[in-house]
Amino acid sequence: MPDILDFVQRLLLARSISYTGKRASLLASFVAEEESIDAFDKILINQDILIHRFMKKVKIFDIINMHLQIPNATVNKYYECKIDLEKLGNNEIEYTGIKDIELYGLEYSKEKGVLSGIPIKSGDFKLSFLFRMIGENENEPLHVKPISFIINADPKSLWNDIPSAENKDDEWKIKKYWKPDTIEDFQPLGDKHIVVASKRGRSHANVGSFRDDDYAFKHFEETGWSIVCVADGAGSARLSRQGSKIACQGIIDYFEENLKGDDFIQFDALIEEYSLNAGDEIQKKLNLFLYTNLGKAAFSVHKKLEEFANKLECSIKDLHSTLIFSLFRKYEFGYAILTFGVGDCPIGLLNKDLSEIKLMNWLDVGEFGGGTRFITMPEIFSSDKFQTRFGFKLIKDFSYLILMTDGIYDPKFIVEANLEKLDKWKEFLGDLGGNNEENIKIEFTASDTEIAHKLSSWMDFWSPGNHDDRTLAIVF
Repeated sequence: MPDILDFVQRLLLARSISYTGKRASLLASFVAEEESIDAFDKILINQDILIHRFMKKVKIFDIINMHLQIPNATVNKYYECKIDLEKLGNNEIEYTGIKDIELYGLEYSKEKGVLSGIPIKSGDFKLSFLFRMIGENENEPLHVKPISFIINADPKSLWNDIPSAENKDDEWKIKKYWKPDTIEDFQPLGDKHIVVASKRGRSHANVGSFRDDDYAFKHFEETGWSIVCVADGAGSARLSRQGSKIACQGIIDYFEENLKGDDFIQFDALIEEYSLNAGDEIQKKLNLFLYTNLGKAAFSVHKKLEEFANKLECSIKDLHSTLIFSLFRKYEFGYAILTFGVGDCPIGLLNKDLSEIKLMNWLDVGEFGGGTRFITMPEIFSSDKFQTRFGFKLIKDFSYLILMTDGIYDPKFIVEANLEKLDKWKEFLGDLGGNNEENIKIEFTASDTEIAHKLSSWMDFWSPGNHDDRTLAIVF
């Protein structure tokens, strides 16, 4: 701190006032006067006040100009962000607020410094962040810091939902082969129940094209057998919506005619023998039965598709569709589950206490596009792999038999390897049970008459890049 003599000397020098010679003694006596000392003390105090006020201005300036980035929000999606200025080097703020934040559907807690809510509009905005420093008068205007804030549009809102019925295409008789964009059902199926829904994907809805997926199911009271089919028409095939429909209905028709035949009557005895002794010899007989009977069913569908293509004078490739189906029947010793699959749609079987998952078919997937195979391809029946397309399981009881198209499998299981992981299936069931962003909860009880509608609503889930048709059939 400067002494009074030094201070006055510098002050006089700055004003070109001489204080040497005879004036030196005058200066010495002047600075010793009480009035001079008092004035000097006041100057020091006012200097501190000036510096303090300036530094406060500096802090306010720095806060207003410091870079503060907050995460982007999305319309209709819950948002929460803590605006923590202390982390940016300032702990002298005693009040904060955000002007007109309610216009965006959000609120701000000044106690917690948290911005939260569900945004209602999209855009690139400048928020007016208000603050007051410690010690400032409450009546003084608040300081304003602009903060850039981006609210992205709800991705769902960017997609059109054009009804497929609006399309006109005389060449392919669109109206004749039109089918609903969404269907759902819930029915008893033997001593079990089935809930199923099939929904047109956003990629199709966006351009007004068709739902290419399909399904069918039936219980045959006379024989005790039940059957469920799911098919996924190829998006690139112009009549695949009809191909998937023919495939599913063709399987129902085939077994309606053949379940009462000698082969299935002999199969009952074969199953009973297998339940007592699952040896290699009986396994070979079972494999032959599956290859013969389920193989004939699959081939009969192929022939129906071929006949339809010839009748319409189009290529069978225009009907390309995958196909999976499962037959099941209850015996005194448990359930026999039979399956067939071609394409990239999985069949999962979960035991009663959810301690085991059995993937009942392998998927036609490849490292690159084009790995999928279709029931319309004649080469699948002559391939060495054809005999591996069948599945069999004898199980005391099961909780869920699940068939799905890749519109469900791709976003929920991501890769084929996950289909054989029990924890991924439990995660999937948890998702169905309410652990999802939309809080849609499906309880698999026979008393819930709204279960099919809930399943259909659940299938509206958002998954970036996954906008294909979705079909899910669950036997429980």
